[in-house]
Amino acid sequence: MAFDLKSINRKTVQAGLAAFALALSSTVALAADKLQYFTWSGYELPDFNKSFLAAHPDGVEASMFGDDDDAFTKVKAGFRPDVAHPCYDKVARWNKEGLLQPIDTKRIKNWDSIFPVFKNLPDLQAGDGKVWMVPWDWGNTSILYRTDLVKNPEPSWNLLWDKQYAGRMATIDAVHDTPVVAALLAGVNPFDMTPEQMDKVAEKLREQRPLLSNYTTDMTSVEQALASGQLVAAMTWNASATSLKKQGVPVEFMKPREGMLTWACGFVILKDAKNVDLAYDFINSRLETDSGKYLIQAYGYGSSNSSAFAAVPKEELEKLQLPSDPEVMLKTTVFTGPMKQNDELAKMFEKVKAGG
Repeated sequence: MAFDLKSINRKTVQAGLAAFALALSSTVALAADKLQYFTWSGYELPDFNKSFLAAHPDGVEASMFGDDDDAFTKVKAGFRPDVAHPCYDKVARWNKEGLLQPIDTKRIKNWDSIFPVFKNLPDLQAGDGKVWMVPWDWGNTSILYRTDLVKNPEPSWNLLWDKQYAGRMATIDAVHDTPVVAALLAGVNPFDMTPEQMDKVAEKLREQRPLLSNYTTDMTSVEQALASGQLVAAMTWNASATSLKKQGVPVEFMKPREGMLTWACGFVILKDAKNVDLAYDFINSRLETDSGKYLIQAYGYGSSNSSAFAAVPKEELEKLQLPSDPEVMLKTTVFTGPMKQNDELAKMFEKVKAGG
């Protein structure tokens, strides 16, 4: 019997390629079954979505971003997670670029438990019972300072412009934080300003720049510097105050007379999401009472779910400076909404930071 070696080799190669293609398609299918979640560092913790992981073990893969602008830039450039976690003031920007798909509130189990002040935000409505973002977390931005190193300061954002603490202060490197505060101090509406008003904000930021140790979104480093005394004051979020107080560091989260900044963030489903059903399962898991309770107790942030507050003792909420109804807080704080001149403000901020 004669053997055609060329034929055998060809068939062997073809069989090998077929097997490889099958294995590759299986791998792609497996990858597609894992939810891709794009979020802030610290929000990837499994404690926030226990029921999701119980139903889908190892079912989520998280990628981190530094701030909203970083997230927007990466997604616009082609990165495509299933679910992302931007803040409310940026949602209109994502939507304008066609990056989002409407979320059906009928598929959100605890939608009715979300505080009305958040679920009725203007830019979230997509019509016909649908929204562009499901609110999940909210909190405050303010000055965290060492009470033993800064004695009885005036309750004002001006502390971060105080020359006697030059080189020992830090602020957040994000357009919706530090420039907003500079605008408040300059007497300008942070969310809609003329070119002349933006010049006033730029001047206020230039005044502050030489007094700062750094601009950063790395709260872990800021907390370490405050704990060591290297920094005496810094712009932070609630979580840093909660963390340092638990460590016994003498700090206070200021209530500036100009108003703390209050923000709200949540979940969006990307237009090209490959795992839409998993996305809904994930969001529903995150809106459970236990998830919101963990968010409050671990980070000192507010949950959008009213039932989560009912699960936390009143005394604990008072220590965290969190009212059980966010509308109470919003009467004395500045809610961070969409910024009409976001791009122009971002360019100006970058120029100031670079010394311009």
